[in-house]
Amino acid sequence: MRTIGFIGAYDKTDFIMHVAKALVVLGKKVLVVDNTLTLKAKYIVPAINPTKAYVTEYEKIDVAIGLESFEQIKRYFGTPDGKELEYDYSLVDVDSIDNFYKFNIMNCSKNYFVTSFDLYSLKKGLEILTNIEQPIKLTKILFSKEMSKEDNEYLDFLSLETKVMWNDEFRVYLPMDNGDQTIIIENQRISRIGIKRLSMQYKESLSYIVEDIADGDVNSKEITKAFRILEREG
Repeated sequence: MRTIGFIGAYDKTDFIMHVAKALVVLGKKVLVVDNTLTLKAKYIVPAINPTKAYVTEYEKIDVAIGLESFEQIKRYFGTPDGKELEYDYSLVDVDSIDNFYKFNIMNCSKNYFVTSFDLYSLKKGLEILTNIEQPIKLTKILFSKEMSKEDNEYLDFLSLETKVMWNDEFRVYLPMDNGDQTIIIENQRISRIGIKRLSMQYKESLSYIVEDIADGDVNSKEITKAFRILEREG
């Protein structure tokens, strides 16, 4: 199982669900873990009998909510000791240093730092990075109105005292105020993970992330085909 970490205080839930849906269309078995303080997935992912901590299936994605470690998830499923969870990918959303260590994010296959440039997202996200005790390589996923060199340099400056090694060869900007949020909210209301009406920039950025996560597991033609299927599904 490849574990992928999504770190930061910015709301990442819908974006992670889009990534998960693309991986499912690619034929992968995917677990999404929401271990954030807000547990947003509890409110936007349909569940028949939600409890304090549970796993539910949504559009062929398993979503774990409120379970605080992989060991807890294994106990939930009754997975025998020493046996791995039977997923191709687990996508773990954390927004605190405690949960960073509970899910051993340091040793994930890939790690992404997700933020916008409002002060809360930046400062709360950097609070996590400041408390990471070992060097860690992170790729930036930046939600911004414009692709700004200054924004990127500002984040680099703020993180100088951390042990982060930024992946400068690859970073992704996602649009804000391009109408995407309106579409995402509409899809939440009808319990659907759809990309058809999202902006081209959002979809292209999503495709880049999926290809980076897959990292040789699937090829670019397969990813292009998967996104065509997602477009047809709505």
